Amino acid sequence: MCGIVGYWDKRGADAAVVKQMALRIQHRGPDGAGVWLNTSGDLAMAHRRLAIIDLSPAGHQPMNSPCGRYTLVFNGEIYNHPELRKDLEHEGGHFAWQGHSDTETLLAALRHWGLEKTLQRLNGMFAFALWDNTERSLFLARDRMGEKPLYYGNHSGRFLFSSELKAFNAHPQWQPEIDRNALTLFLRHSSVPTPWSIYQGIKKLPPAHYVVIRAAGEQISEPQCYWNLAELAEQGIAMQDKADPKGLVDELDTLLRDAIHSRMAADVPLGAFLSGGFDSTMVAALMQAQSSRPVKTFTIGFNEQGYNEAVHAQAVAKHLGTEHTELYVTAEEAMAVIPRLPSIWDEPFADSSQIPTLLVSELARKHVTVSLSGDGGDELFCGYNRYTQGYQIWHKLQMLPMPVRQLMGSLMQIFPAAPLEYLLSFLPQRLQIPHLADRLPKLADVVKEASGESYYHRLVSHWKTPDQLVLGATEPKTLFNHPEQMPKLRDFREQMMYLDSLTYLPDDILTKVDRASMAVSLEARVPLLDHRVVEFAWKVPMSLKYRDGKGKWLLREVLYRYVPRELMERPKMGFGVPIEHWLQGPLRDWADALLDEKRLREEGFFDPVPIRKMWQEHASGKRRWHYYLWDILMFQAWLECQ
Repeated sequence: MCGIVGYWDKRGADAAVVKQMALRIQHRGPDGAGVWLNTSGDLAMAHRRLAIIDLSPAGHQPMNSPCGRYTLVFNGEIYNHPELRKDLEHEGGHFAWQGHSDTETLLAALRHWGLEKTLQRLNGMFAFALWDNTERSLFLARDRMGEKPLYYGNHSGRFLFSSELKAFNAHPQWQPEIDRNALTLFLRHSSVPTPWSIYQGIKKLPPAHYVVIRAAGEQISEPQCYWNLAELAEQGIAMQDKADPKGLVDELDTLLRDAIHSRMAADVPLGAFLSGGFDSTMVAALMQAQSSRPVKTFTIGFNEQGYNEAVHAQAVAKHLGTEHTELYVTAEEAMAVIPRLPSIWDEPFADSSQIPTLLVSELARKHVTVSLSGDGGDELFCGYNRYTQGYQIWHKLQMLPMPVRQLMGSLMQIFPAAPLEYLLSFLPQRLQIPHLADRLPKLADVVKEASGESYYHRLVSHWKTPDQLVLGATEPKTLFNHPEQMPKLRDFREQMMYLDSLTYLPDDILTKVDRASMAVSLEARVPLLDHRVVEFAWKVPMSLKYRDGKGKWLLREVLYRYVPRELMERPKMGFGVPIEHWLQGPLRDWADALLDEKRLREEGFFDPVPIRKMWQEHASGKRRWHYYLWDILMFQAWLECQ
């Protein structure tokens, strides 16, 4: 795992500048550094190395091909690189290997097969830049699911790229401007979605895409897709009718074992995050099943009720026989992380589970250099509650004529929830609706939507009309606004899972894991996102994902081969912290300063009136607005650091 950076300037590039840019992302690669300039002196690339495979100088980057035509800087891991080496040798290539690094394999493959064919053969997580000195072209590419980040763009007449935005701060001509339109998307999604970044002119390369840059950045191609999830989903669904439950359980077991085994290859200590949930337990169980010694597992515990999974993780670890390390964190210790968040995530990011993710990464890094993570199972196998509860609401709404739904929505918006909450308090606990005052407006928001895409868009949005809050902004259209781009899927739950796989998963979940782990120089690997597992998941009918009122049925059936059912049967928990209560208590003064009305007006990004109203209602305990307020607070904290 590493960090890459570079710039192309027709007026000339400076090795000292690109070296300083790379120093800004030293945490991604503390074990080594390299700088390279092309022969004409207008392109500079640099690399920071976290040595995982082949710790010798043979893995040093930037790496030049033996013929001198190509130069590569690469961030990530290619898990099938030993097989690729055999294929290259079998096809008659003459390779005088200098070491056993996957970087050397990747460069040889790019030289032998070309960019497109190589990308289609890779199994890994990666972002890389390849310079072709003959064609004077620069190629940038990113892995299929978006595990590794890559920013790029033309700024002030020069082309820049990097693993993280903070590297650009070291360039002497870097004068960024905040993209107010992208800010509206942040308020809706709690992260800045691909392909936007928080800065004008700088983009994120979409997962499973590459771009070609020529003429010192004056010619940048549109991103080209080399692995189309929409097509794969449609192909998979066409095969669902032939599915055999027993055969699929066996096939998934074999696939997962192989995906996890390949991600256990490392020349440094390795472990796994273990929350005690289904996905992390699956990863730990299959690691232990293929290991001759106890696997190192790590979990963070909290004393706050409803936020602690450490007890469940400990029970799983005891059953599996892992070498388990847990750390109970106080609220004060967790909150002490908050001032570091803006510099770690580089652009506004407001998924508060970033806090425990960073804490568990710090814990793991004390013992290992690589840790496997269980992310991806929810999106692939119908795990989120919104796939079930949200689906049920939409299914019922479709039975009602639109005029009736519009009337319902209007009544919900004007009817006070407090009297209803009071009346419901006399009913048995099982019939009560917690936080009805918060939920009623959300339900009113979605009942009027005419299409599944627009319904789900509203359902997963934080701020529903962010362009009315951000001054001088227009909210850009995203995948949610283009139903014609949706593949032909049988089930609305599949539509939700597809949308999340292209949006929430790379822009929130994987961004969270990458920045938190790399901030402490820890490599996080995500075996459930092996592209073979992703392709397999789309062949699984919904009846084998959601069964008996529970999601992830097929995944559970595999897991129960390794872990007793009774150890896992409990309600799903999120990996979060009690932001709601912290904002009313120990974080109140901090939040009050960031949300000061005079300050908001002077900064000029937001209309302060609705923000102040929300803050007053939340601080007084009248309403729960912490999700909305955390978005604003994370932007304000980030802005303060610029």
